[in-house]
Amino acid sequence: MDWNVIISYLPRYKDALLLTLRIGWQGVLFALITGILCALVIYLKIPVLRQIIGIYIEVFRNTPLLVQLFFIYFALPKIGLQLSPEACGVLGLSLLGGAYMAETIRSGLENIAVIQSESAESLGMSKSQTFRYVIFPQALSSSVPGIMANVIFLLKETSVFSTISLMDLMFTAKDLIGMYAKTIECLTMLVVFYLIMILPVSILGNILERRLRFAEFGS
Repeated sequence: MDWNVIISYLPRYKDALLLTLRIGWQGVLFALITGILCALVIYLKIPVLRQIIGIYIEVFRNTPLLVQLFFIYFALPKIGLQLSPEACGVLGLSLLGGAYMAETIRSGLENIAVIQSESAESLGMSKSQTFRYVIFPQALSSSVPGIMANVIFLLKETSVFSTISLMDLMFTAKDLIGMYAKTIECLTMLVVFYLIMILPVSILGNILERRLRFAEFGS
């Protein structure tokens, strides 16, 4: 292990980490918004839209992100829709993550007992108030473990961004290995930087899950 090599490569890995984080978290944010909207459409049984979203979820949950990125990056320009590599990365991650988030949140909504709605309505709350103040907050709370698992999954999926010429962590590692053949050093730094990116999210997810369990037990 050549520590001088590792130190000299640090600036490139830092830049790659910042790019990966920026694209990754933008994708996560849009995925969460997409997931919530899709879950609401399914839960509320909105005609036509429900079927369209069902097809979207099945397509994106059952195809690899790599294939989706290739389609967005190489196929869309053929019909006149040209996106930058960074925009393609965000869009691909958002669409993939939205499908997983939708299923997670939908499951949370459907797990709320009917008695919750009946109790709220018996207190004089309208259906919209019942959903807004009773059902949705509880569903979102119960979905937190699944949402955090999806966030970690999406951040790890950023490793395929190198295939569309994004200078992310994986691209940087492969580039440096190809130029200088310092395989052990480059791969070690790749592992370390992915841990820097994902481990805090994993720890936060565990903390939130423990607190939610404690709150449920306490109540």
